[in-house]
Amino acid sequence: MSDMNSVSYLVRITNCLQTILELESQLEKLEHGNSLLDEFVVLKSFLQKIDKVDLSEADVERIETATANFLRELRGPLAKAQKGGRKGRRLQ
Repeated sequence: MSDMNSVSYLVRITNCLQTILELESQLEKLEHGNSLLDEFVVLKSFLQKIDKVDLSEADVERIETATANFLRELRGPLAKAQKGGRKGRRLQ
């Protein structure tokens, strides 16, 4: 694998992991969000070691697909949590 590919893979996977980690504060609002947040420790640890992992295009594509699926699955619950948090906040 060339250095250029390695850097590209590293950037792509780091982007996926950071995108997921940015949801941390929003996941705290979900009913079962704490169970997901427990896994963030693993993600953060992996992110710190990612530059030592030998990656292939297929690995990166699987992680990108999994990230997209995860974000799609969270769209509904996060929208509900956001709506629920706005109740009773009307200005009169």
